[in-house]
Amino acid sequence: MPHTFADIDPELQSAGRFAKLMIRPNPRSFRFLTWMLSRSEGKGLKNFTSETVPIPRSTASGDIRTRIFKPKTSTTPLPVLVHFHGGGYAMGTPEQDLPMFKQLLKVRDCIIVSPDYRLSITDPFPAGLDDCYDTVLWVKENIAGLGGRSDQIAVFGESAGGGLSVAACLRARDRGDVNIAFQMPLYPMIDNRQTNPSAVNNTMPGWSSAHNKIGWDLYLRDVQGDVPAEAAPVHATTYAGLPPTITFIGALDPFLDETNEFVRRLKTDEVPVHYEVFPRSFHGFEIINPNADVSQQALAFWHNAFAYALDHYVAAQQD
Repeated sequence: MPHTFADIDPELQSAGRFAKLMIRPNPRSFRFLTWMLSRSEGKGLKNFTSETVPIPRSTASGDIRTRIFKPKTSTTPLPVLVHFHGGGYAMGTPEQDLPMFKQLLKVRDCIIVSPDYRLSITDPFPAGLDDCYDTVLWVKENIAGLGGRSDQIAVFGESAGGGLSVAACLRARDRGDVNIAFQMPLYPMIDNRQTNPSAVNNTMPGWSSAHNKIGWDLYLRDVQGDVPAEAAPVHATTYAGLPPTITFIGALDPFLDETNEFVRRLKTDEVPVHYEVFPRSFHGFEIINPNADVSQQALAFWHNAFAYALDHYVAAQQD
């Protein structure tokens, strides 16, 4: 759907122009941005503890470099949020979302576990999802050592990280080996078909139709035949049994229509949903300019919904 910069909230326009220059729709740009972000590997958060742990892969050799963040002191077991970073499945690192982690840790005491999952530039589906799911299972198996609550393991992420959150919840539901209390897939990347009006000819900053095609082509290049729901959750026959869901999106985001449909289907399948659409806002607007009024509104909605989820949603683990 064609838009111009005049359609963007004035407070977001300058940051949007910068984002268009930085995030270009080609694999070379994706590699460069990941290299730039990797320079922050190992960086921590002031006033919070952080560590790096290796988690063994179940489907390939090697370990998953995983970051863990938590309050410095806690006298009771805490909720554990397993985070999957965004980047079109093709780029990014856990450290890119340190500001996001700091915000959530200030809303409520919790533990954040974020894997540096394999990227589709080198390892297409299902490699990234396998790493993410291995991390969720590792959290379940090591919950006591983490100081976490076994009945309040949640997943979240933005964009492709949101798609991985939904895919992990589908896998958990179907396999029955871990119970997820709630999920927070923010403006999730879940529909490879790219035929919805919002995803066609979208030239907005953050993530455009051109970026989207490259992202899906890289991620699904080894898929033969029908695309499975774990790769693109739009293909799930039902969302019944998924955990309560929190999400939001900008009205200019190419994922708007697929997110609206995702939310509609969740409600049809009687899954509790907290959802808002924010006007005149492009993909990742609250990250690209967190100080804009509309970004502050989105963050307030998300943080309030997150606090509500911690007070109301639990999922005990089965032996």
